[in-house]
Amino acid sequence: MASAPASSPIESEVHRIRELSRSGKHREALAAAESLANRAPQNRDLLYLIASNQRCLNRIQDALATLALLEQHHPRFSLLYQERGACFLTSRDAPRAIEAFSRAVSINPALTTSWITLDRLYRFSGDEKNAAVAAEQISILRNLPSEIVQAGSLFSDGALSAAEEILRAYLAKAGDHVEALRLLARIKHQRGALDEAEPLLESVLKLAPNYSAARADYARLLIEQQKYPQVLEVIESLLAAEPRNPDLVSLRAAVCVGLGRQEEALGSYRRLLRARPESSELHVALGHSLRSLGRQQDAIESYQKAAALRPNFGDAYWSLANLKDYRFSQAGIAHMRAEEAAPATSAVDRYHLCFALGKAYEDRDEYADSWRFYERGNKLKRTECRYDPEAAEAITRRQIEVCNARFFAERAGVGAPHGDPIFVVGLPRSGSTLLEQILASHSQVQGTQELPDIHCIAREIGRSQAKTNDPHDPDALAALTPEDFHRFGESYIASTRHYRSAKPFFIDKMPNNFRHIGLIHLILPNAKIIDARREPMACCFSNFKQLFAGGQEFTYSIDDIARYYRNYLDLMCHWDAVLPAKTLRVRYEDVVQDLETNVRRILDFCGLLFEPGCLRFHKTERSVGTPSSEQVRQPIFHSGLTGWRNYRPWLAPLKAALGDALIRYRE
Repeated sequence: MASAPASSPIESEVHRIRELSRSGKHREALAAAESLANRAPQNRDLLYLIASNQRCLNRIQDALATLALLEQHHPRFSLLYQERGACFLTSRDAPRAIEAFSRAVSINPALTTSWITLDRLYRFSGDEKNAAVAAEQISILRNLPSEIVQAGSLFSDGALSAAEEILRAYLAKAGDHVEALRLLARIKHQRGALDEAEPLLESVLKLAPNYSAARADYARLLIEQQKYPQVLEVIESLLAAEPRNPDLVSLRAAVCVGLGRQEEALGSYRRLLRARPESSELHVALGHSLRSLGRQQDAIESYQKAAALRPNFGDAYWSLANLKDYRFSQAGIAHMRAEEAAPATSAVDRYHLCFALGKAYEDRDEYADSWRFYERGNKLKRTECRYDPEAAEAITRRQIEVCNARFFAERAGVGAPHGDPIFVVGLPRSGSTLLEQILASHSQVQGTQELPDIHCIAREIGRSQAKTNDPHDPDALAALTPEDFHRFGESYIASTRHYRSAKPFFIDKMPNNFRHIGLIHLILPNAKIIDARREPMACCFSNFKQLFAGGQEFTYSIDDIARYYRNYLDLMCHWDAVLPAKTLRVRYEDVVQDLETNVRRILDFCGLLFEPGCLRFHKTERSVGTPSSEQVRQPIFHSGLTGWRNYRPWLAPLKAALGDALIRYRE
């Protein structure tokens, strides 16, 4: 536990101990803290108070031991490093003091005490360059309102609610303040409330157009929203002023990945690694680009290098596991288990390691151990997800109610006439990447990636309506005029040109667009839509064992997955009824059993002549960024049809929760 709730008895006692310490009653404070630690041995604030009072009583070695324990449980707590620096300062160990205080301010730049001490230590050691940096930071902090400094410190240590409360009170009293607004936006961003963070940062940039740090925050936000063409302009303007800034170069590389410009991204990552070869994160990013281009062995080497640099880096191990045909050695599995069990391993690294271990044991046919780690990884990941199944089902019911046959009849003839998009929708892990690869093997079709543009349009429509901010809310759709539908259709065609070549057709393979079939029909009535559908037990379990890079938060609970699948069937049944023949349903099992018949059926629906190359889809060379990138570079295989049966002893709850969906998916 980081700290107890403010109203709990433990937190009340922590507050009393803190006051004893502030008043110089260190022996009394230490005794009370050590006694309370018997009830809450991992409480962050208690461990910190024990260490600080031990130092004040000149028990330096005891304090350092307590701080080591604190680091095991809370490695991102900045004050522990500041306290460690104070211990080394008391021991007259200047180099280790500098190292500790530097670590503190790298986590929490608002620690004025650490900066002041660093300034003094740097000057004493003759390091004028770093002393000047520290002095500049001290000046910045002293010129900021104390409320913003306090909120910034809380934000850095993960106390988001307390930081937000201080900022809102300050803004209500003082009016718009650039730093307060920026920090509030960062809090919203960290919580995943991207639609709330974006207007806050836009307000900052209106007040301070040349504020490069805020513009970089804005770029990161746009990247997370997959607004790649828009963010490229922002980053290019920043790079014009700082062409060698590694953070900006890294952001630009991420945008190139998003735009499918993988070779360009590779060059950027390699240049960055020449300057920062110790960066495990950069090695993973390089590996992702190599994997997308089909250079699997090079990707493996990059991921292994990342793991060697940081032995508990969960993302490196999951990236290896996510190659699907990579196999861990027994020693590798033992190492991952040890890192997963280590107290100092962060929650994020832990669930990445769990998913990797689940795959490692699955490959060894040790299904009980595999299930145990898949289940543990999902439970850990689910705790940080904000997915609300009731809200998702309520929106579906509202869509069915509002977007009825009369709704579409009243809006007949609206939208832009373009017929070049081919949408592939459905659930993740349903075979949509296979269908995309088949279509992209046709000479007239451009394969792109999972494009965010429809969701961005839906979000814009939702934000334009005063009573809703939900991109799935049909009431926002009902408020649009015929001119609006035409404008959004043209906007979609314009924004997707960044991903396209000169081929007459292109694929938009964003699975979640099944929720937006009504919108797609209204803005692009001539677009083709293909529903990739997979048998529910296989589809749901495949999602359960997949750790997604982002989104798809419904996949980390058996009950959530089953409900989402049923919800998907309900909505697709509705679209079939009110927009008959609009969507072609293609079942993954049918494609596996009879490839040619289904390829001809898909091409005929899209108005394309048959080409034998579509049957040899695995030989098509293109960038593929989804978890199925290795599978679609191989001929059709049948193991995906029945692999879930190895987990039958644990999947009875999934089968029960799916209910009639086990039959209904065939309709």
